[in-house]
Amino acid sequence: MHQLLRKLWREEDGQDLIEYSLLITFIAIATAAVVGSGANSIVGIWKTGNSQIQAANTATH
Repeated sequence: MHQLLRKLWREEDGQDLIEYSLLITFIAIATAAVVGSGANSIVGIWKTGNSQIQAANTATH
């Protein structure tokens, strides 16, 4: 394992692998942040729709 890490450190191929790994990690973290911040909006839309459906159901009876 130690030899593999040395080889990756010296060769430029390993550098590309690390850059892509960091890029994927950044995208995953950014996606999680966006999804997390949008959760309240989704819940609000769901509650509004549900209350409108309940009101329409009550009005028809």
